[in-house]
Amino acid sequence: MANSKYEYVKSFEQSDVLLPDTWIVVRIDGRGFHNDGDAMLFVIRLLLSDKYGFEKPNDRRALDLMNAAAVDVMKELPDLNIAYGVSDEYRWPTYFPSTPLEPPHLPTFDGRAVLYPTTKTLRDYMSWRQVDCHINNLYNTTFWALVQKGGMSNADAEKELQGTVSSDKNEILFKRFGINYNNEPEMYKKGSVVYRQYQLEEPNTGAGASEEQQPSSAAGDKEKELSRSQQDKLRKLRQKAKVVVEHVDIIKDDFWARRPWILSNRPGKLPVDS
Repeated sequence: MANSKYEYVKSFEQSDVLLPDTWIVVRIDGRGFHNDGDAMLFVIRLLLSDKYGFEKPNDRRALDLMNAAAVDVMKELPDLNIAYGVSDEYRWPTYFPSTPLEPPHLPTFDGRAVLYPTTKTLRDYMSWRQVDCHINNLYNTTFWALVQKGGMSNADAEKELQGTVSSDKNEILFKRFGINYNNEPEMYKKGSVVYRQYQLEEPNTGAGASEEQQPSSAAGDKEKELSRSQQDKLRKLRQKAKVVVEHVDIIKDDFWARRPWILSNRPGKLPVDS
């Protein structure tokens, strides 16, 4: 169609351009799950969890599946630095051997790109997600304990928890059901952090709190200064690194200080056993 009269249609093509020299966070969420106006998708979500017998408040199979998917994506795209997730809707038969996922009970997702101008705002975003994980999991753990162990209806359990704070929920769990929330699996309380593993550094030698105010563009500027061959070498080093999944605190400085390669965008030293 080169030079044909129909070529004018190319002028309708528009590219989505993201602001350069920023941290690009792609947030993936269940499509329509939090949209009160989309009742049909809400019903589909209920049918999905009921169809495959998801355990409440957390289904380990689904969470393991989410982590495996994140690891594969990190391996496929070496330019990704870190992923964080808390969710319970994914699909692979390896993780649902007795109830393979099949149409029409399949989850759908949407994604959005959010730009953060500094490492501080990036870390604040991830801290916000982890705090949210803890708040939601404590609520859900208490809610389902009231329903499953306390014999309450969903409506009564919701009413029981109205106006409660964290200490109230911990007290309900321990005094009524003998559950110490601190002993719950770390994955449920903290979510999953996926990143490339290099040799951990001592906190005083890494990228600690003193660098969190630094604009992320600094890392981008350094990357631009590298030749194509140097960039290819860094990409190969990233591909050699093992992608790991951990359930740890990413709010405190220690996580970032011992793993400076995440924020610097420069690979560290591969572990000896790699």
